[in-house]
Amino acid sequence: MNPSIPTTSALPAVAAHGRVTFLGAGPGDPGLLTLRAVEALAAADVLIAEPDVLEVVRTHAREGVDTPQLTVADEVSAAAGVPVIRDAANLVMEAARSGRRVVRAVTGDPGLDGNAADEMLACATEGIPFEVVPGVATAVGVPAYAGVPLRDKQGADVRFVDAKTASARCWSEAGTSDGILVVSATLETASAAAAELVSAGRKPDTPLTVTVSGTTTRQRTWSATLGTIAQVFKQGKVLPSPEGSRPVICVVGEHGAAARREDLSWFESKPLFGWRVLVPRTKEQAASLSDQLRSYGAVPHEVPTIAVEPPRTPQQMERAVKGLVTGRYEWIAFTSVNAVKAVREKFEEYGLDARAFAGIKVAAVGEQTAASLVEFGVKPDLVPSGEQSAAGLLEDWPPYDPVFDPIDRVFLPRADIATETLVAGLIELGWEVDDVTAYRTVRASPPPADTREAIKGGGFDAVLFTSSSTVRNLVGIAGKPHNVTVIACIGPATAKTAEEHGLRVDVLSPEPSVSKLAEALAEYGAARREAAKAAGETVFRPSERRPGARRRRTT
Repeated sequence: MNPSIPTTSALPAVAAHGRVTFLGAGPGDPGLLTLRAVEALAAADVLIAEPDVLEVVRTHAREGVDTPQLTVADEVSAAAGVPVIRDAANLVMEAARSGRRVVRAVTGDPGLDGNAADEMLACATEGIPFEVVPGVATAVGVPAYAGVPLRDKQGADVRFVDAKTASARCWSEAGTSDGILVVSATLETASAAAAELVSAGRKPDTPLTVTVSGTTTRQRTWSATLGTIAQVFKQGKVLPSPEGSRPVICVVGEHGAAARREDLSWFESKPLFGWRVLVPRTKEQAASLSDQLRSYGAVPHEVPTIAVEPPRTPQQMERAVKGLVTGRYEWIAFTSVNAVKAVREKFEEYGLDARAFAGIKVAAVGEQTAASLVEFGVKPDLVPSGEQSAAGLLEDWPPYDPVFDPIDRVFLPRADIATETLVAGLIELGWEVDDVTAYRTVRASPPPADTREAIKGGGFDAVLFTSSSTVRNLVGIAGKPHNVTVIACIGPATAKTAEEHGLRVDVLSPEPSVSKLAEALAEYGAARREAAKAAGETVFRPSERRPGARRRRTT
């Protein structure tokens, strides 16, 4: 043995520590998480997050991840209304000592926001390995969403000031500077910070923006000057308020001028900004629709109105699925996502997969139905080129031809309450149809009490009705929407049902498509906003027009 190489027993012991990732979760918009942050969250054994960003990051963590809470609601703190903040450094190191992968998520960026540096030093002192995943800093991200760029082609001296910890010297230096100042404060202390800057030498007419809840759909920005911000808050009844302790980002300097921000306010000027929109569909059905609504600035709230259950007698469905495998059908037609799901579940029950569709032509009604088939591994052979409905499918469906079609039978899995339009049309085209009940639709359970109250009391700005059944069922389980709520319907039949229930239809989709319905609502919101601005009026959301609603500016 080479004496220069130590034996295994002579090697120094290596601590069996885990690893800590200090991760910036950004200012609030979940879309601002970096790709590296998402990777780290997916691999985490323990997630320790600040309360403000817990929901933002937990979405990307694996199921079962340990999430010890930083806030403790003991009796004393609960009585005082102030939860106790546990020692994050000890929580982090305790989890890392057990050999687990720990993600410590902070608001904004670990290097610019909060006290993450102290926690990093504690890990370094104890020999716990760590890494840093930068995030979008609050002081940088919020001005960008408020339409206030911090630099332009002329360049600018940008300084960051925390009003809570700023010294007299800091205020003095900031007051004599002519650069851009980004001040972290609260609603209550923003006016005092402005006064400090004026006292230190800044001109009272220096433009100022104050943004609360930045990068979220609750964002609100006030444009004023250092000398007028206190009066703006008073006239707007912003203060005094129990919400005065909410953090804000103030930008001081010419880049925040009101006329300039009018052109650059891209986020708060979205057509449905801040609108609470009721989507009466299940989460699975509403996913793409909700994403589209968010892109318009809305806050979608999904309420299932229909529950899907297996057929009472499954034998018919079982025979049809077996017939697929044995070559009984030339076509299978899917008219809904639920039909795809029902067939897929039967396939899995029998140990089958998408390969069982080999040699069978597949038709689908609607973009979401087609997408669910593609996800299953099946590319539809026929999707309506025009109207996305049973009638539209029949327009493109070929008639039965005994020369080219070896089999004359179509498998149609559908709901128990489906209309006969497609069946009758296929028979007229010469096809035999196995019309099979693949699932039953029943009325869903009522939503929580606060949701029902918001529906009836005007707490929602709009509701999207995607079928007549969603109208009937929503009214049945939750009550009729308030008359200030904008009613949007996917087609004439749905609109007629809504009117029969005493609802005023404000928006009608130009095509029977959920994406076109959302687009039509966005166009309605944009026209409403432009009309208010042209008349010199304040832009209010529909829910803010109801009696007793607290009116707030959205621009």
